[in-house]
Amino acid sequence: MLNIVVAGTGYVGLVAGVCFAEIGHMVKCVDINQDKVEKMKSGVSPIHETGLEELMIRNYEFGRIDYTIDYKAAYKNADAIFIGVGTPEQPDGSANLSHIATVARQIAESVEKDCLVVVKSTVPVGTNDKVEQFIQDFLVNDVRVEVASNPEFLAQGSAVHDTLYAERIVIGTESKWAEELLTKIYEPFNIPIVSVNRRSAEMIKYASNDFLALKISYMNDIANLCELVGADIQDVAKGMSYDGRIGSKFLNAGIGYGGSCFPKDTKALEYIAKQNGYELKTVKAAIDVNQDQKTMLYKKASKRLITFNGLKVAVLGLTFKPGTDDLREAASLENVPLLLEQGADIFAFDPVGADNFSRVYPEGKHGKGSMTYVDNIDEALEDANVCFIFTEWGEVKALTPEMYKKMMRTPLIFDGRNIYRVEDMQAAGIEYHSIGRKPATRAVAKESTNSELQNS
Repeated sequence: MLNIVVAGTGYVGLVAGVCFAEIGHMVKCVDINQDKVEKMKSGVSPIHETGLEELMIRNYEFGRIDYTIDYKAAYKNADAIFIGVGTPEQPDGSANLSHIATVARQIAESVEKDCLVVVKSTVPVGTNDKVEQFIQDFLVNDVRVEVASNPEFLAQGSAVHDTLYAERIVIGTESKWAEELLTKIYEPFNIPIVSVNRRSAEMIKYASNDFLALKISYMNDIANLCELVGADIQDVAKGMSYDGRIGSKFLNAGIGYGGSCFPKDTKALEYIAKQNGYELKTVKAAIDVNQDQKTMLYKKASKRLITFNGLKVAVLGLTFKPGTDDLREAASLENVPLLLEQGADIFAFDPVGADNFSRVYPEGKHGKGSMTYVDNIDEALEDANVCFIFTEWGEVKALTPEMYKKMMRTPLIFDGRNIYRVEDMQAAGIEYHSIGRKPATRAVAKESTNSELQNS
């Protein structure tokens, strides 16, 4: 059992801290917001993650985890300090390391015993070297402080499971002492450890995430071609999945990737390459394809309709993926403003993301259009002229084609996640547009032809 401190209580820091406590370490999580700290002590998570609050409550009651804003007291006698603060993207694509620097200086001025500082945040290759030098520059006491790299590979929505049952743990160290201490910390997880130097560990994180982003963009590119030549992307993906060299994961076509990792990490690696006089053409292509893909549904709908002005538009799903309330780089953020500009009256449903989205687009008028947030899907679909599916929440997947047909004024659906079978939608008399597949037959409006679709 070791004394571990985690700086930062976002997706990376909080999940890591709680999981360290779960396997037996004594953990303190440091944040700068006292209100947030008090909520976490009461078992309320600041992020939406499956199973996280249960572990927070249990380990707090057992006395294995605590939360504080007093970083000096926390860092003072720590065996290891994990840095899990944000490294947001800057306008040029580079990573903003100001939060890392702040924590590093606080550590240097607070530690009173030998300590291993472990950077879990995603940082450019070479950053850990700079962090170690930065700490040495400001170190107050005569103690040993080394820096190690330990990138995370969790997915939002399954972060707790991904941490406790990871496929591998990557550690990057420059000494036997650091390697042995970090190995000891992770030993109770009973997960394979890949031990490399710091720069290799930093690159493993970027290379892994960018490869998955490449895979997604490749399938989306193929999906767009499938529509033009009459192939079905889901059949293509199924045929590809049996090839062990390709695998079955990340082959689903859609309206692009989002979230806190893939968009930021692809741009950051492209920036790193440019800074070193090299062009990563494959990564650049993935970025370009993804940006175009996000508005693919809107482009299809714009070709189908004269205008959105005065139409009730149902939007199902706002977050970048199900299982999280995170909106970062979500397709909804690209499409909603376009719809509002065209005068759409949007009725949006998302089981956990509506509050966050309303901070960006409050309920009410927005130019010619308007935003309304609803608590159930029926309210969104009732008498709607058009429906956009941006997130494949379970509540959305549970809908049958007949429900759309019954509730919508004109069952015209643009599905960015390929949830339904084209044949089922066609059998239900629904006009259904998805990604990389042939559209279902044009719908007939309920009771009478919807003149709004033709003449508004």
